[in-house]
Amino acid sequence: MTAALVAGLIAGFGIAVPVGAVGTYLVSLTARTSLRTGVCAALGVATADGIYALLATVGGSAVAAALRPVLGPLRWASALVLLALAVRGATTAVRRYRTHRLTTRVAPPPPSPARAFLSLLGLTLLNPTTVIYFAALVLGTGTADAVRPLEQGVFVLAAFAASASWQVLLAGGGALLGRALTGHRGRLVTALVSSGVMTVLAVRMAG
Repeated sequence: MTAALVAGLIAGFGIAVPVGAVGTYLVSLTARTSLRTGVCAALGVATADGIYALLATVGGSAVAAALRPVLGPLRWASALVLLALAVRGATTAVRRYRTHRLTTRVAPPPPSPARAFLSLLGLTLLNPTTVIYFAALVLGTGTADAVRPLEQGVFVLAAFAASASWQVLLAGGGALLGRALTGHRGRLVTALVSSGVMTVLAVRMAG
């Protein structure tokens, strides 16, 4: 139970920490609307992460049971996928930091809290990195024995809670936190932290 809780928290923070386009929009949205709207948008992002964590956990367990004879090579392959995501995230952040090529977006009219939730939910669900991340993580840590439903639930809830806490922190910070985390140096630091978490998970899988 504790292992599932810790794994879910690590997984949730690993995917949530990097401040990309969604995080930048979340901070700017809160700064020009209200904390209520920002928190609803943050929960939309976390809900998408929770949905992908649930799908990856349930599907990952089924695949792990079906591919029991090749779980060893599969674990190595999953570790390599996570490591590749970590390297890609770090190199992209360093390249953007050096060239100062940050993506700029034209902000639409401020949405209502409900629309903010749905908008950020949809944007995050369309992000392929999220589902690849959770699928690789769950498959890579799969064992020959099926994971109990209770442990699956703990993992999913922990991943959701970790993502939600970070996204709400971004929203609550408003404009001040936005300048700190969505600037050139802030994006570099958060991307490197996330890449470090993914690297640790990959090493644990291969170990």
